[in-house]
Amino acid sequence: MLLKKVNASAVAPAMARIPEGWFEMGHVSGLDCERPVHRVWVDAFEMACCQVTNAEYKRFLQACRLAPPPFWNDPNFNHPQQPVAAVSWFEAEQYCQWLSEASGRRYRLPSEAEWERAARGGVEGKLFPWGDEPPHSLPDYGQRWLTGPEPVARYAPNAYRLFNMCDNVHEWCNDWFDAGYYQVSPERNPQGPAQGTRKASRGGSWRHHIKVSRCHTRSSIPPGFQYADYGFRIVRDL
Repeated sequence: MLLKKVNASAVAPAMARIPEGWFEMGHVSGLDCERPVHRVWVDAFEMACCQVTNAEYKRFLQACRLAPPPFWNDPNFNHPQQPVAAVSWFEAEQYCQWLSEASGRRYRLPSEAEWERAARGGVEGKLFPWGDEPPHSLPDYGQRWLTGPEPVARYAPNAYRLFNMCDNVHEWCNDWFDAGYYQVSPERNPQGPAQGTRKASRGGSWRHHIKVSRCHTRSSIPPGFQYADYGFRIVRDL
């Protein structure tokens, strides 16, 4: 692991400030694991405007002398501005540790509550970051994500200046996943259960029939898995 600090601007991604506040987490029409709808407070934090890209991840691999993830040389996945794909939760966590040490600021994976608050863009109760219109209403929907994720930030961001919040690749969260967690979740800054076998993830996937997830949609897989539609986005403490 790299210990020497470097120019923070050389490694730090563009970040957006997510204000503190209450929001309604979950949805009345969601799956059982996405209910009940409950009021949650989240402290202010910063979130990367984009999913971690291949170009950003390459600096980490070179600095730490690590082997690349699967599909690294696949032309459907290796554009520098595509999100890095097929990284495990452990690898995403290691990237956060490296970036924290390299920049002198603390970076980490978001909690599920932070991710959902950020995806909603300060708007309560809507299904998607842009409102309730269906995914196929998005520009060029039928021509996007045909063979893999698209380069980040090609289309409009949400109200918090975050791109691809519910599409492109699933994004790892810090929380362990528990389908019943909403029934016992604390009101302030919930962090998920203390232990588990699967890590929570959020956001849509290029390889699903419907490419865009709803803001409240939850998913999970074991933390060691390296799936071609899994990437991550980082947050930074204020």
